[in-house]
Amino acid sequence: MKPLIALNFKTYKESLGERGLALCEIAAGVSMLSGVRIIVAPQTVDLREAAKVCEDVYAQHVDAIAQGQTTGWITVESLKHAGVKGSLVNHSERRLARDVIGTTVERLRGAGLESMVCAQDATETAELARLKPTFVAIEPPELIGKGISVSTAKPEVVTGAVELARKSAAGVPVLCGAGVSTAADVKKAVQLGANGVLLASAYVMAKDPKKLLEEIAAAV
Repeated sequence: MKPLIALNFKTYKESLGERGLALCEIAAGVSMLSGVRIIVAPQTVDLREAAKVCEDVYAQHVDAIAQGQTTGWITVESLKHAGVKGSLVNHSERRLARDVIGTTVERLRGAGLESMVCAQDATETAELARLKPTFVAIEPPELIGKGISVSTAKPEVVTGAVELARKSAAGVPVLCGAGVSTAADVKKAVQLGANGVLLASAYVMAKDPKKLLEEIAAAV
């Protein structure tokens, strides 16, 4: 597969509402011109509107529950109804139990939606790859939001995760996140064997997000 870029908007005030939708539009435009697949994960309240301006929209989280007498949860069916393509699962800031991760991946798959499961180290990457998600992303939590890319600070983590995941579940693409913020970081991650990258604050907080995304797309 071609390397891809995933953009997690988190719950930053800079990614809410009109600003978040503008970031989605930028991503859609850069994706179309570069030919690089770019996934955006806007805030939950913006998902439906985001899906109207960008075809590759993910939720930041989804709950492994059925529709019915439950309050305040996010169902797989609601995401599908909103027009999104999939969801992040088990991000370091929203960790889940292993059995819940498995059920969530199964429910997304059953609804025809994709899953991007996050792992904290190489061993967990391999274990979660066995669940056959659409993607698995290695993100050492100590580097998230620090501006120091895992591909530079801990390249052995990336190569180890890629190697173990391929042995564990061949065919599951491995993405690289945590501190990735420049085109050089992205290029290094791909050289280490990653199938793409997962960014957050670097894109959301960029003074010129379009320029940054164009540079990153060129790097992959």
